[in-house]
Amino acid sequence: MKLIVGLGNPGSKYMATKHNVGFITIDELAHRERASFTKHQCEADIAEFFVGSEKIILAKPVTFMNESGRSVGPLMNYYNLDRDDVLVIYDDLDLPIGSLRLRQKGGAGGHNGIKSLIQHLGTNEFNRIRIGIDRPRPGQDVISHVLGTFPKETHENMLFSVKKAADACLYWAEGHTFIDTMNQFNVKT
Repeated sequence: MKLIVGLGNPGSKYMATKHNVGFITIDELAHRERASFTKHQCEADIAEFFVGSEKIILAKPVTFMNESGRSVGPLMNYYNLDRDDVLVIYDDLDLPIGSLRLRQKGGAGGHNGIKSLIQHLGTNEFNRIRIGIDRPRPGQDVISHVLGTFPKETHENMLFSVKKAADACLYWAEGHTFIDTMNQFNVKT
């Protein structure tokens, strides 16, 4: 069994924001696999599907970004999962739109959702896919940047990174190691 978590903020107000690119990727996976979010568990909306005999759980925590760990830790306990069986997808200011970075460990880099995960999991060692959302424009603050939508001219790059992130999730779900997945899918535009 594997758990794939997208980080974001619940509600239509945040649906298409840069900060919700983790949710957008989870929705892309659910669409591809015809999985529906019919469960609510551990403060997360849950969808399930199978890759071969491997059960895959998709989760979108509804705790709001800054409390994501409050959902992910209990989900791991509920499903009795090791951190090697968990993959977290989230936005990254330090990567250009269209870029992906897959890592097995690392700091929060100022990302409050990841700070919450590290705090609740007691480790910074968990599989992750960082999707680039670029830095704020000069004079724009970080909050308005991450809670803003993708500019029209970057929409194609955003969709590229979301689709590549979904491809990476499915590759990993097929039984490839995360190191192999990293080697296949780290993308820079």
